[in-house]
Amino acid sequence: MIQMEDVGFGYHGGAELLSNMTLSLQPGMFHFLTGPSGSGKTTLLRLCYADLLPTSGRMSVFGQDLRGLGRDDIAMLRRRVGVVHQDTQFLDHLPVAENVALPLNVSGQGVDMDALRDLLGWVQLSQQARALPPSLSGGERQRAALARAVILSPDLVLADEPTGNLDWEMSMRLMQLLIELNKSGKTVLVATHDLNLIRAAKAQVAARVLRIAGGALHLAGADL
Repeated sequence: MIQMEDVGFGYHGGAELLSNMTLSLQPGMFHFLTGPSGSGKTTLLRLCYADLLPTSGRMSVFGQDLRGLGRDDIAMLRRRVGVVHQDTQFLDHLPVAENVALPLNVSGQGVDMDALRDLLGWVQLSQQARALPPSLSGGERQRAALARAVILSPDLVLADEPTGNLDWEMSMRLMQLLIELNKSGKTVLVATHDLNLIRAAKAQVAARVLRIAGGALHLAGADL
């Protein structure tokens, strides 16, 4: 699904932020990505959905070498990836249901209202369907962001510090949804600095833990 071979990334004119990264992310796997703040977790996730392109090495996503993709190819690739950003990035003048359905509208697909209601029910937001985003709690915003990320039935779900501003109960509720997605066959990659959250999740799902340190990617040990 995602293959990296000695991948590096650096902004034009600067030193590489990430280097010599090798990763094989297979279908149906659950990965955590951890590391200190500023270590490059968000940068790696952006590489995974071609928001950034490697400056060295070779990387393929869904069997396609990123170096050979045009703008339309990248747009099609991104439809297969659902992303939960640190900043949920809602349009505050639109109700929750319309925000969740935006990926369908942008891609020119019709909205199946029954499926949308089912999705909102899955993230326990049926009562908030017509609410505006500013009225939501932190946990509700993150669950709405997850619903929006998966409305196109992506093969890969990326979540960037999705529980960073949530209390423990809300964090575990969101993590349970991500685990359910993985058990339904989705590949999941979650960036987080919360080691307690990782330990709690690993009791429920077979997850590998990757760590970024010193600009390089490592497989974390079992003593995490």
